[in-house]
Amino acid sequence: MTMPFYVAPEQFMKDKADFARKNIARGRPLVATVYDRGVLICAENSSRSLHKVSEIYDRIAFAGVGKYNEFDQLRVSGVQAADLKGYQFSREDVDARSLANLYARYMGNVFTHEMKPLEVEILVAEVGPRTGEDQLFHILYDGTVVDEDRFTALGGESDAISGRMDRAYSAGWLVGDALKASVSALGGERHLGATELEVAVLERGNGRRAFRRIVEPELSALLGEASEPGGAGTGEAPEAAGQPQ
Repeated sequence: MTMPFYVAPEQFMKDKADFARKNIARGRPLVATVYDRGVLICAENSSRSLHKVSEIYDRIAFAGVGKYNEFDQLRVSGVQAADLKGYQFSREDVDARSLANLYARYMGNVFTHEMKPLEVEILVAEVGPRTGEDQLFHILYDGTVVDEDRFTALGGESDAISGRMDRAYSAGWLVGDALKASVSALGGERHLGATELEVAVLERGNGRRAFRRIVEPELSALLGEASEPGGAGTGEAPEAAGQPQ
């Protein structure tokens, strides 16, 4: 009689964690930071059709790194959950904390009970009514939730990016300064131009729908670049949906 294949639970969980971290690190990173009027989210992404940063609800944004089709499914689920809660109760009852907890439970269950974990890290951000009340929730592949109050980095080289952001961060900075620091932190020794970036903000002054994308030529102007002919139409071809992004 053959003996069944056995792997110690500790080793099995470690292998899943290593698998998830390795594949998430292959994706292009993103940074989110608070500034004087809200929250800025800056991602390295040359695609103009596959978004890493999106709106979830009135004052809430979603961002993800890793396998595109997996974090986009999470985005869609978050939109549906927020819409349902807003319809059943009130729009004011929809908040980033409850969405982050919902994501954490689901991602934790997948990591614990499924053979393959989700190869993603996600961010749920909410702009508050006043300065100092903005929220950033970084959810890891195993469902761990990290509550950040200044900035957070997701994806490959996140520790190095966080170190560069920590040195550059200034409380109450303007959107242009926050953007330049975020781009510098993402690029490190590399120069990232407007066509290689996806940038969005949650602004207190935007009314009920706080989410707004920053595209060319505004993005080039904030970065101090000359806008190229063709604007946002330039850039590389979109990446396959199943690949790390």
